[in-house]
Amino acid sequence: MSFLTGLGLWLSFPGGGEIWPLLSIALIPLLMALGGGSCRMAAIVGLTAGLAHFLPLLYWIVIVLGKYGGLAWFISLQALLLLALYMSLYFALFAVLARTILRAFPAAVALLLLPSLWVGIDWLRGVLFTGFPWMDLGYALYQTPALIQIADLVGHHGVTFLIVFCNTLLFLLFKARRGIVENLLLCCLGLCLFVGTGLYSSLRFADISGRISAAEAVRVNIGIVQGNIDQSIKWSPAQQKITVDTYLALTRSLMQASGSPSLAVWPETALPFYPGNDQMGPLKNLVAGQDMALLTGAPWYEIIDRQNKKVKFYNSALLLEPDGYFAGKYFKTHLVPFGEYVPLKKLLPFLAPLVEAVGDFSSGTIDRPLVWKQAKTGILICYESVFPELSRQWVQAGANLLVNLTNDAWYGRSSAPYHSLAMSVLRAVETRRSLIRSANTGISAFVSPLGVIEARSGLFEPWAAAREVVLAEEETIWVRFGFLFAPLCLIAGLGGGIAAVFLVRRREREIFHHPLVN
Repeated sequence: MSFLTGLGLWLSFPGGGEIWPLLSIALIPLLMALGGGSCRMAAIVGLTAGLAHFLPLLYWIVIVLGKYGGLAWFISLQALLLLALYMSLYFALFAVLARTILRAFPAAVALLLLPSLWVGIDWLRGVLFTGFPWMDLGYALYQTPALIQIADLVGHHGVTFLIVFCNTLLFLLFKARRGIVENLLLCCLGLCLFVGTGLYSSLRFADISGRISAAEAVRVNIGIVQGNIDQSIKWSPAQQKITVDTYLALTRSLMQASGSPSLAVWPETALPFYPGNDQMGPLKNLVAGQDMALLTGAPWYEIIDRQNKKVKFYNSALLLEPDGYFAGKYFKTHLVPFGEYVPLKKLLPFLAPLVEAVGDFSSGTIDRPLVWKQAKTGILICYESVFPELSRQWVQAGANLLVNLTNDAWYGRSSAPYHSLAMSVLRAVETRRSLIRSANTGISAFVSPLGVIEARSGLFEPWAAAREVVLAEEETIWVRFGFLFAPLCLIAGLGGGIAAVFLVRRREREIFHHPLVN
């Protein structure tokens, strides 16, 4: 039965059908499978459901490691299995504690504890071992803006909470026989939460829509350029000029079609070389006298110790102004394990091909937004859009616009580019910032502060588009306090689970020592 949960989640997510209404019932088979068994059986059930979910969700790992990472396919498959197994351990933890909570507490308490436990474990998965919070349940609703507006209060974790709450409520109402009073209490809790959420979402949607469309709203014209450069030849020296010429031609066509945008945005490592004066001439000519700046991704290096030949390499974003100077740089903060650096590489010699393929980058810090005219830009490079804390830090640093530069060519024609887009959408809603997403091979997009995808590219096609986007200055509740929601859920969920263990054991001891038993 736990396989049905994995199947339901896969069908709900991008790449599996995006039948998002299935999210409201997908966890019920897992909850049903927890009845009557031992803790060990609950762990097996959770592990099975996790594998059924994560193996099809993360299959693109094989493409990344095998095709582009230089690893043998059988090692790539083992890496997928190990990653899915690791992720499934969190499902197993949920299953064990959920089983105990359902046995120990009244239904109304369980109705609140189970969603808290799920969200808390999700948050834990996003911070342990550098974190891998890939596609939490709430992200599957990225194309239904009406259902994700509470993210500016409690983040995407709040959307996940509602999904698990709905599953738990339906399970409790239909699984066990309860009195009318208890069922009424469950229904009242559900009604209060869903009506309150719906009312807030509708009012907030109308409020933000009004601000966006208001004549006094500050706007900036931004152009996105998607070069569609083949990853297998991207770093070839012979390809470098062709790559730059491709981006220049697309940008010029955009300028001719709609007039020069205020800011042109190229993807992560659109420049496949370390920028030097002799190579930057064509880019300087592009922006010279145009009243347009260029934001582009590129590798960068800094010499730390010339005598000992110590150099640091960065995955960077560069802001080139019309005067030909870089107005600002950002070095990627959250690097991809086994993608931009290899942990424990000295202890794992079989990963040598991967080290050679991906290199070894250093991380930067979030300091100040990159500023051009009225746009104060917070940069999220590739994988950084997965981590809500980074967009929050950018907004707190003064950013009124979020830009996600990415190269999703690594993923091939898989579901991963759609996952990446989905997670970016929630960053816009959480912070109420317009989000610009420029991807080498797609999916590039303009996302409004409401989480509405106003324009998007396809996969593996050249694309260029310009659009006026709103620059917002509001600091949402989530930016100020809402990031605490998930850790508090972890405390409540784990605390409830541990308390449930003691309650169940005490009841078992009381039954064992009861006179009728003896």
